[in-house]
Amino acid sequence: MAQPLPAVELPIGEAAGRWLASDVAALRSQPPDPMSAMDGYALRQVDMPGPWDIVGESAAGHPFQGTVGPRQAVRIATGAVVPGGADMVAVQEDCRAEGSRLFFDGDPPEPLGRHIRPRGLDFAQGDIIARAGERLTPARLALAITAGHGRLSVHEKASVAVIEGGDELRPAGEDLPPGAIPASNGAMLGALFTDLGCEIESHGPVPDRRDALRAAFEQAKNAHMIVTSGGASVGDHDLVLPVLEEMGAKIDFWRVAIKPGKPILVARLGRQLVIGLPGNPVSSFVTAHLFAQPIARALMGDRSPLPAMQPAFCLGDLPATGKRTEFLRAAFTDLGVMPLALQDSAALTPLAEADALILRPAETAEVKTGDVVRVIPLAPRNRN
Repeated sequence: MAQPLPAVELPIGEAAGRWLASDVAALRSQPPDPMSAMDGYALRQVDMPGPWDIVGESAAGHPFQGTVGPRQAVRIATGAVVPGGADMVAVQEDCRAEGSRLFFDGDPPEPLGRHIRPRGLDFAQGDIIARAGERLTPARLALAITAGHGRLSVHEKASVAVIEGGDELRPAGEDLPPGAIPASNGAMLGALFTDLGCEIESHGPVPDRRDALRAAFEQAKNAHMIVTSGGASVGDHDLVLPVLEEMGAKIDFWRVAIKPGKPILVARLGRQLVIGLPGNPVSSFVTAHLFAQPIARALMGDRSPLPAMQPAFCLGDLPATGKRTEFLRAAFTDLGVMPLALQDSAALTPLAEADALILRPAETAEVKTGDVVRVIPLAPRNRN
């Protein structure tokens, strides 16, 4: 449903955090020459146990220009090129220099060449160091630069318009009349998509009127994706579905058998993807994690956009489930994952404490403490 956005070639620093549009091959080998892994002396194994004449020095960025001959040693630093002729590094702690003479007092390394990093130990020229559909993380950024790249082909950022609706909502920090609450879902959703590197535009709070909601959709017409919060259920003031239908949207599905988050909507409005999320904050967060974020990741070229899942020991008893699949807020510990006591879909305190969702398929048996459950880790922003 969500096709990757076009590829652009960018300077590598500007490409950080985006998803690669093509495989990345190394333009050079690393290390480019045999290099020392220790401070010490470069020499020939055949000349052990010495003594040797010290004939020069090899430092990082300043290699020794000659060749190591019989009974000769070159002072060498960690990361320096091992000079020609040498096939061993004797570590500094095992050596004793007296003037220009070197003596070996320690135990030989096993094997003798263990302190030399061979050419291409990390990667060789032509090796694929990153694949299309992988994110350019800080580590991959450093890897690609070390492999000789200054520019990379990555997918465009997805632009996401967040529309937060509800007559009861007021902007953050404003005084609240009776019955009003602060509008927090828009900021929460914006932060979730910012973590992915999306470009965010915010609309709202939008009152529960067809004309106001339609105007918000019109204002968001240039975004790749529209995410609404609230108004996706079946009440008299839930207007997302009827307004989308009036605007000619194609409704892919509406309502899913999950808890929390049953009233979720996915539609296409012209070229735009529209994801209608529930208004309860926990429901909005969970469905954004399960449905909206994967769509945004797929737009930006992620080849594995769905939430990751892992097993963990459950540190509490859980009752059998009903007809809906449940996603329970939980917190990791050193021993497993602890279900949080309060699972109300409007409760933000346990959501802020959670760093995992326990997946409970519909109509499954109760879980006892110590049983293994499937867990979806939440984004780092929601931890600590």
